Amino acid sequence: MEHNLHELKLSLDTAWILIMGLLVFFMNSGFAMLETGFCRVKNAVNMLSKNVSVFFISSLAFWSVGFTIMFSQVSSYIGIKSPVGLFLTRSHDFYSALRGIELPLESIFFFQMVFAGTAATIVSGAIAERTKFVSFLLFTLIMSAFIYPVSGHWILGKGILYQMGVRDFAGSLMVHTTGGMAALAGAIVVGQRVGKYNKDLSPNAILGHSMPMITLGGFIMWLGWFGFNLGCAFGFSPKLCAHIALCTNASGIMGGLGAMFTSWYLLRKPDLSMTINGLLGGLVASTGTCAFVSLQSAHVIGLIAGLLVVISILLFERVFHVDDPVGAISVHGIGGIWGALALGLFASPVQIICKHISYPKTGLFFGGGTEQLVKQLLGISSIVWWAFTASFILWILLKHTVGIRVSQKAEVDGLDVAEHGMEAYPGFTGSSEGLL
Repeated sequence: MEHNLHELKLSLDTAWILIMGLLVFFMNSGFAMLETGFCRVKNAVNMLSKNVSVFFISSLAFWSVGFTIMFSQVSSYIGIKSPVGLFLTRSHDFYSALRGIELPLESIFFFQMVFAGTAATIVSGAIAERTKFVSFLLFTLIMSAFIYPVSGHWILGKGILYQMGVRDFAGSLMVHTTGGMAALAGAIVVGQRVGKYNKDLSPNAILGHSMPMITLGGFIMWLGWFGFNLGCAFGFSPKLCAHIALCTNASGIMGGLGAMFTSWYLLRKPDLSMTINGLLGGLVASTGTCAFVSLQSAHVIGLIAGLLVVISILLFERVFHVDDPVGAISVHGIGGIWGALALGLFASPVQIICKHISYPKTGLFFGGGTEQLVKQLLGISSIVWWAFTASFILWILLKHTVGIRVSQKAEVDGLDVAEHGMEAYPGFTGSSEGLL
C-alpha cells in the first residue's frame, strides 16, 4: 500500500510539473502577441518570426549544453568539466543539484527548458525593429547555452550564490534579471531606431500597431505565470500551491493598478500599455517572492513593481536615451531586481514547509534584520554584472563579425519585406504615420 501511494504521488507530481511547463510554453504566444503589438505593421512578421524561432534555438542549446551547465554541480561557478553530461545523456544522479527531487529527469528538463526559452525571448522586444534576424538567433544560441545557465547554476543549481544564502524561488534573478540585462546590453550596442530621437535627444513617440494584441499578450502571459511559479514547487503541495497562486495574482493585479495610476499622474492619462507592462512587472516581482511572503506583502510588492516599471520606462527613454520599444528592460530587468530585493525586505517567518524548497532568512520588515537583504543585494549585483557583461561582449562580437543592425533603408522600409520577403497584413495599408 505504501509503495502504491508513493507511485501515485510521483505520477501526480510529474503530471503537475509537465502541465505547469506547458503553461510556461504557452507564454511564448503571449510574448509574440505583446511584442508584435508594440511594433509597427512593417515589422510584425519579423517579431513573430523571432518569437517562434527563439524557442527552436533555445530548446536545442539548453538540451545540448545549458542543462548540464546549470545543474551538474562540478564547482560553485559552472556545472561542467567534460562532455559526459551533455545532451541529457546521464542519469538523474549525475545532475547533483537535482538530488532529492523525486521526479523523472525528463520532466525536470522539460520544465527548465521552457524557462530557458523565456529568458531568451525577453531580449527580442528590446532590440526590435532594427536588428538582423540572424544576429538575434546567434545571440539566442549563446544566451541559452551559456549565459542563462550560468546564472541559473549560481542559484537554482546550488552554486556560489545559493551557498551564500541568496534565494530566488522562480526566477526574478535567474530568468528575468538575466534576460533584462541581456536586453539592456543589446539595446545599447544596436543603438536607437531611426527617427526615435531628435537632434536635442528629445524622444519621439513611435506607436505600436495593435493595442488588442498587446492586451491579449498580457492576458496570455498572466495565465502562463501561474505555471511559471506553481511549477517551481516541483510537485503538488495543496497549501503551498494555493498560497503561490494567490500571491502571484496579487502581485500582478497590484502591479497593473500601480502602473495605471502612476501613468495617470505622470502622463495625465491612464496609459493601457503602461498598465499591461505594470501587470507584467508585478508578476516578475512575484517570481522571486511568491512562496516566501504573506499575501498582504505580495500586494505591496506588486504595487511598488508597477510604479517602478512606469518610472523606469520613462527614465530609459527620456534620460538614458535607451530605445526599448516594448519596455522589456524595465519589466524584466527592473522588475526582477525589485523582486529579488523585496525578498530581503518581506520574507515572512511563517512558511508553508516543502522539502524541495530552501527558505530564506526572515526579511527586514518582519524582524529578521538585514542579513537576507544583504545576501539579496549580493545576488543582484552578481547577476547584473554577469548577465550585462557577458551579453555586452557577445553583442560587440556579433556587431564586428556578422553585424547586428539592418541597413537604414531596410529599417525604414520595414524588416518584414527586407528580412522575410512578406507582409503581416497583405492588401492593407496603415492609415497613420505611427503604423508605417
